[in-house]
Amino acid sequence: MSGGPEITPPDPEGTAHGRGGFTVLVVEDEPDLVWLLRFNLESEGYRTFVARNGEAALELLRRERPDVMLLDLMMPVMDGWALLDELDASGGHRPRVIVVSARTSQNDRARAARYGVEGFVPKPFDMDDLLGMIKAMVPNPPQA
Repeated sequence: MSGGPEITPPDPEGTAHGRGGFTVLVVEDEPDLVWLLRFNLESEGYRTFVARNGEAALELLRRERPDVMLLDLMMPVMDGWALLDELDASGGHRPRVIVVSARTSQNDRARAARYGVEGFVPKPFDMDDLLGMIKAMVPNPPQA
């Protein structure tokens, strides 16, 4: 491991994976869940970026402007709460946020609401429910 942030993609050209114009940033450290989310999002026509932790997400957000961010709260290096703090402090681009987490207490939900998070999906979750939440945020959903 290089010690730097782990970001997937960008590919050599710096483009997102998938097609269409609506972009979803997946901030998640579990590889199997990352694969599942990307597969389903791209099958629905969304472009995807993946960051394995909050630090990598910040770096990616300096270069890209995703429309929605699916955010895990418990990750190494920088967790989801710290990422939200950094985004609020920077005043830069902040996509619409859906928290996807095993942390589901009322305190966690209330804290997420204070950050202006637009959705909270507890793990484990139903993929159709998550996709429906994303589609509700999209002005013109991509056609798969």
